[in-house]
Amino acid sequence: MGNISQSETHVKRSSSMSFALRWKHENLRMIILAAIISFALTFMFLVLLYGTAGKSVSLVVNGRETVVETRQWVLQRLLDEQAITIGEHDQVSMPLDGKIQDGQKIVIDHASPVQLTADGQTQTVHTIAKTVDQVLQDSNILLGEHDKVTPAKDTELSANAAIEVVRVKKETEEISEPIAFSVVKKSDEDLLKGKEQVVQEGQEGVLVKKKEKIFENGKLVSEQVIDQAVKNASVDKIVAVGTKNPVVTVAAASEPVKPKQVTKAGTDIDAKKILKNVTLTAYSSEEPGVGNRTASGTKPVQGQTIAVDPSVVPLGWWVYIEGIGYRRAEDTGGAIKGQKMDVYFDSMNYAKTFGVKRGYTVYVIGPNKPTQD
Repeated sequence: MGNISQSETHVKRSSSMSFALRWKHENLRMIILAAIISFALTFMFLVLLYGTAGKSVSLVVNGRETVVETRQWVLQRLLDEQAITIGEHDQVSMPLDGKIQDGQKIVIDHASPVQLTADGQTQTVHTIAKTVDQVLQDSNILLGEHDKVTPAKDTELSANAAIEVVRVKKETEEISEPIAFSVVKKSDEDLLKGKEQVVQEGQEGVLVKKKEKIFENGKLVSEQVIDQAVKNASVDKIVAVGTKNPVVTVAAASEPVKPKQVTKAGTDIDAKKILKNVTLTAYSSEEPGVGNRTASGTKPVQGQTIAVDPSVVPLGWWVYIEGIGYRRAEDTGGAIKGQKMDVYFDSMNYAKTFGVKRGYTVYVIGPNKPTQD
């Protein structure tokens, strides 16, 4: 009686420990969940407390700085609060969803449209550049040494500005131009009056000019001579002009000439002199240096005029050339001496064809041409 059974005590103690373990196991999840919720609420409270705290932020919009007070903690909300709109091409120094901090400086540059014309194309460029040069650099447009830009590269941009790049190309070329020669006439006392003879042929010179051509966008806009030099100087043509008066030889009355009568071309003629082995050449008024007047002052006539040595055949006398016919001594020449005569032809080509003929017999008649009875 009065003794407690040991088996009952063991049973009761085991039941109490089992209950505690079951309670702890069943409520562990709730304890962990409560701890997480408590931590999250504390974090949100701190974030809310930080985000709603007043901040001083510096906004630099297009170079103009303004300090604003705000309780916003995201940049986009701050911009909405300040009625600042961000376009597609605008630049902002931080992301729009970025968190702002007290004392932070935020830079915003609004892009402006610019009409850019270069290399045959016109395009609209949205840029935050301040000068024309910056726009060109941002657009990767390189300028050549002579290219032109309108307006100037250091010009500050305005909204809807128009920029034009003109490609300028310079080319140089050398051209050759002839230099005309001069004709110089010199008096020659050994040449009969009225005769001209070419002493030196003229020759054109060569003038080399360096010309510069300017092209704008592929089109020639100007050209000018920037240098020139004489490559070959011209050579003057020198013409000798005769000043010698012709000497007319007349037979002296004290020495009468004994004519020899011969019949030629059906006509009897009294030859004052018979010349043997006479050399004949041809000449023409078309030949350079030959005038259109003879030494005796007459106009040369084909079939009549010959040039002689006046000491052999006096000027104005008629002759009969075997195989040629009657001719009149009306002209002279510096190269005509002794047994030589020049026969006149209108055509230079025919004169060249006639050439030089030798071995002719010439009958010197006198101042009057024989006539048939």
